[in-house]
Amino acid sequence: MAAINDLIARIQDPELRLHVAKEVKELTKHKKFGLVFENHVPEMTLLYDYPISRGCKVIRKVDDDKRLTEDILWEVMSVCRGMATCHHSITGEELQVSCQDLICVAKNGEPIYPCLKYVDSVQNAPDSDLWHTLIEADNFHALQLLAYLYPQQVDCIYIDPPYNSGATDWKYNNNYVDGNDSYRHSKWLAMMESRLLLTKKLLNPKNSVLIVTIDEKEYLHLGCLLEEMFPEANIQMVSSVIAQSGVARSNSFYRTNEFLYIVQFGDSAVQKLPLSEEWELGKNKSQGAQGIVWNQLRRTGTNSLRTDRQNLFYPIIFNENASQILDIGEAMPLSEHPSSVMEKKANRLFLWPIRPNGTEGNWQLGKDELKERLSKGYIKWGKITNTGIYVTFLKRGSIQKIEDKEVNVVGRDVVSGTVLVDNSNYSRSFIGGVI
Repeated sequence: MAAINDLIARIQDPELRLHVAKEVKELTKHKKFGLVFENHVPEMTLLYDYPISRGCKVIRKVDDDKRLTEDILWEVMSVCRGMATCHHSITGEELQVSCQDLICVAKNGEPIYPCLKYVDSVQNAPDSDLWHTLIEADNFHALQLLAYLYPQQVDCIYIDPPYNSGATDWKYNNNYVDGNDSYRHSKWLAMMESRLLLTKKLLNPKNSVLIVTIDEKEYLHLGCLLEEMFPEANIQMVSSVIAQSGVARSNSFYRTNEFLYIVQFGDSAVQKLPLSEEWELGKNKSQGAQGIVWNQLRRTGTNSLRTDRQNLFYPIIFNENASQILDIGEAMPLSEHPSSVMEKKANRLFLWPIRPNGTEGNWQLGKDELKERLSKGYIKWGKITNTGIYVTFLKRGSIQKIEDKEVNVVGRDVVSGTVLVDNSNYSRSFIGGVI
């Protein structure tokens, strides 16, 4: 829109200029479904060491501190004995100036044939064959070069772009993108799109990941952009805690986190990693941190009433001394009620999910799932008490630890069949990496 408005302003006929401006304004009112933004005039980069030659776009060095707009651009028509004859495309003016007083300009997308120039090296581990390269450059042109050298060969790219928070510490489209610019979201997206297109050329489509950090200013727009550009990828946004105590903001909630978009390609998958205690966030003494967790079978909290889960109100049938579970009964019709939490019938004990206060509740597992976990030793219970029998079970997370041999099964109880585990070698892992 910025470029269109500039062109409209050059129309000499006032009536025509007004009519065209009106039509353009009407067009901009209509948006398509999804993310819509303008591409804008391409970014420009100063090429200080580039030789001045015929056809180059240049600016004068005296204009180096000005904004890069079409108004200060000249085109070199000829070069003779160190002097350049330049033409201004807008005003039609011609200028003769020394080549030493000119700087070449390139727009993003134009071929500039970048190359890497060796500067220096540091060797801290002479016995290691690992090495890293730091590239100092305009990121767009650096990505252009890398896309040419390493197409579809990069495993991971991490991007920490400007957050477009309204600060004036970065430039785009020949102007500062700040809070007073009505196109600041659109310009920011155009800047991101041009670099993400190059990123797509670099990443290995069979197994790679793109990570982009962002805060609440642009996370919605960025998410839509990533969905449009990488429809084949698995995209997830996760929170990154940057200040547990929070950072105060005027008239707003405390800020504790930022966001990370994880864009996974091909076979890329998250992996659990053993991390230090600082990652445990105060839960290092919990059962989960020590190994497996036995959870109460009778549901508590929300949806814990019999009327919430009628099919989960069934009896667990024990032998007379409650050393074994003999069977799982059928759900009782809602119109019928047990006489107590534990009924004795023909030397059998029928345990119902009734709370200590007498309220009828429900179990957390269906009868078929309970039977399956019982057969595998994933159900445990205590002695007979005045409030019934306390029954516990292993959830899927704990079962997975056993099946993955993170927790060792050393045997089973000879009477109940419950698994006996050894947690001594267990090391808690976290989802903390992407491969």
